[in-house]
Amino acid sequence: MTHSINRVAVIGSGTMGGALAAHFANAGIPVYLLDIVPNKLTPDEEKKGLTLNHPAVRNRIVNAGLEAVKKARPAALFTPQTAERITVGNLEDDLERLREADLIVEAIVENLAIKQQLMARLDAVRKPESIVTTNTSGIPIKDISANCSPSFKQHFLGTHFFNPPRYLKLLEVIPGPETLPEVVEFIKWFGETVLGKGVVLCKDRPNFIANRLGTYLGMVGLRYAFENGYTVNEVDDLTGPLIGRPKTASFRLLDLIGNDVMLHVADNLYAAVPDDESREEFKPPEFLREMVKRNWLGNKTKQGFYKEVRTDAGREFHALDLKTFEYQRPEKIVHASATNAEAYESLGERLRFLVAQQDRAAQFIWDTTARYLAYASRRVPEIADDIVSVDNAMKWGFANEAGPFEMWDLLGVAESVARMERDGLVVAPWVKEMLATGHPSFYQDGKYYDLKAKGYVPLPKSPNVILLKDCRVVQSNDSASLIDLGDGVACLEFHTKMNALDEGIIEIAQATLAEVDKNFVGLVVGNQGEHFSAGANVMTIGLAANDQNWEGIDKIAKALQDFIMALRYSPKPVVTAPFGYTLGGGCEVMMGGARIVAHAESYVGLVEVGMGLLPAGGGCKELLRRVVSPAMQTPGADPLPFVQRVFEMIGMAKVATSAEEARQMGFLTLADRVVMNRDQQIAEAKRTVLELAAQGYRPPTRGKIIYAAGERMLAVLRLAIYSFLQGKYISEYDAKVGEKVAYVLCGGNLTAPTWVDEQYILDLEREAFISLCGEEKTRERIWHFLSTGKPLRN
Repeated sequence: MTHSINRVAVIGSGTMGGALAAHFANAGIPVYLLDIVPNKLTPDEEKKGLTLNHPAVRNRIVNAGLEAVKKARPAALFTPQTAERITVGNLEDDLERLREADLIVEAIVENLAIKQQLMARLDAVRKPESIVTTNTSGIPIKDISANCSPSFKQHFLGTHFFNPPRYLKLLEVIPGPETLPEVVEFIKWFGETVLGKGVVLCKDRPNFIANRLGTYLGMVGLRYAFENGYTVNEVDDLTGPLIGRPKTASFRLLDLIGNDVMLHVADNLYAAVPDDESREEFKPPEFLREMVKRNWLGNKTKQGFYKEVRTDAGREFHALDLKTFEYQRPEKIVHASATNAEAYESLGERLRFLVAQQDRAAQFIWDTTARYLAYASRRVPEIADDIVSVDNAMKWGFANEAGPFEMWDLLGVAESVARMERDGLVVAPWVKEMLATGHPSFYQDGKYYDLKAKGYVPLPKSPNVILLKDCRVVQSNDSASLIDLGDGVACLEFHTKMNALDEGIIEIAQATLAEVDKNFVGLVVGNQGEHFSAGANVMTIGLAANDQNWEGIDKIAKALQDFIMALRYSPKPVVTAPFGYTLGGGCEVMMGGARIVAHAESYVGLVEVGMGLLPAGGGCKELLRRVVSPAMQTPGADPLPFVQRVFEMIGMAKVATSAEEARQMGFLTLADRVVMNRDQQIAEAKRTVLELAAQGYRPPTRGKIIYAAGERMLAVLRLAIYSFLQGKYISEYDAKVGEKVAYVLCGGNLTAPTWVDEQYILDLEREAFISLCGEEKTRERIWHFLSTGKPLRN
């Protein structure tokens, strides 16, 4: 790399600037967060006798920004301690600090003149090799740096993050006309590898790619709904997961973004694209302008297209009637096409079925989707030279399952183009040329249609990305597969619903370990589904408990324990690669490896108590080994704080909200790695396997390595449970489950603290698990969870 970034400075501590500072800090980089100095005292400051020169006053704006970051929900920071990497200051007293920054990111108000003034100041103070970027969402990059030095322009470009940057994958990178190619390449690498983003290179056109197409689709949907009498909740039912978009759908998304923000973006875009043939589509409908005038901005004012209403039954969300401007309790509108489409599992099948129907739902979906696809075709090559960038921008920026050209392929390009033209829509000439020259789809066999080549070219590949779907399958069943990653490394991939652990996974796992022992140097346990694993198959446990099949339950738990212990003591290195939900049995599998390579967004916890159970795949044992046992190697150490910590983690079903928090809790060790980019996770896990193998990996030695604190500690935990029960913090059945957890963690009825082997605790886990399965209230909790997805407190 031609550059390195050891310190970042963010200018502007508002919603976006603060969130960016948090994400740089999440990536382990020290950050200066600067903002303007206030020009007026607050009433509270006047009462305290402060002046505009007081440090607390001068940093008031930036301090408020940092406090907002700390309180943000969903959390902007991986852990509360991450905020310690952020140093605040102001643009008058601390401008010289920018000389230390390798990257300076501007995130101030969207005003060209103000941005140009700031750039002049940055130009005067930055070190020559530092990179400066703007997070503008639409102002031309060339205009922002127009008055700056040649060196500044060579190191200046746009970096348009989507908010919140911790969670949204897209980073649009927009080079200026004089930006050095090596600077662009470095920022692309930095965004992908260090920040975990999906980077799309954009042309310096109004609102770049995602906001240009997203705003068009949003305005088309709003206007179509109003003119054709669709209700707010009706549209949201039709434009969410049914057609491959998030649950926020259309109107919920606008409430989340802020209706004032949407109005501002649409107005600016309308003014910025006088030559766009569809310019009038960007003109916001009058009802949106009226909503902003009334301060019905969405979630931030608790009133927008939806309004939160408190009733005797609890909290409800009433939907706005776009004609009367009154809020009403949403009524479920059933459309036969939408209902029947849900029977199709794949997005392509659902879309093809939907657009072939004739009811209101099908009409809305076809009319709005067709306009969106046709418009996307007309914007290439204006906003991007290739369709891959457009598709990635829409998928990563809005969490869509497919981009416009991928969606077009799913519908069938030739058929849909013919229908669009019958409807009077204009499709870009290059699409018709593509079809006429024998290219029936935008993507085909790992290639995409390139406008310049007028044919298919290979999709770009990164050496840091391994796609499991492209790897050789050695063995497979309905639940799991053994995959060859190359270079002697195997992968055990789960592919059940939510990657729940079942008999099929155990079956392939046993075959995998035998195969790895003979023919591979090591193993990765990972997948590329939505979540690593949400735990064991609860349905199987519930059915066995109903049948009082205690032997069957013992067999299930023992099989899981044996599988995880086989991972732990495999003669070849095993690396687990968790991400997303890593809960219950999934958490236990994660801890079975020699190393963990976790994605930063891993939500890890042992949550079995929510169903009246306890961890029985080795979770209790493993937390004792990881948290309690190391502490008790110190002579005279008090076990109480460590046992209590583990007891609370299991007993309160605590879930880490990031991989770094999971490390703090003890699920990960200091030797384990956290990767920011999930696309790179399997490749990084494979590298870790190869590193361990090259170092002459040997499995751990079996022995009495678990500290069991015994009956005195058990008495202490029982007293704590009793206190919680008396304080009505827990139910009587919670207390019963807690007793079982405490019993296992203390090693049962040991009269004195003792070091025991792992199997001793594993046996206690299974015994307690079976005992709880025999309780009626546990079975009630299991079936309540299966039917509602929520825990029951009984």
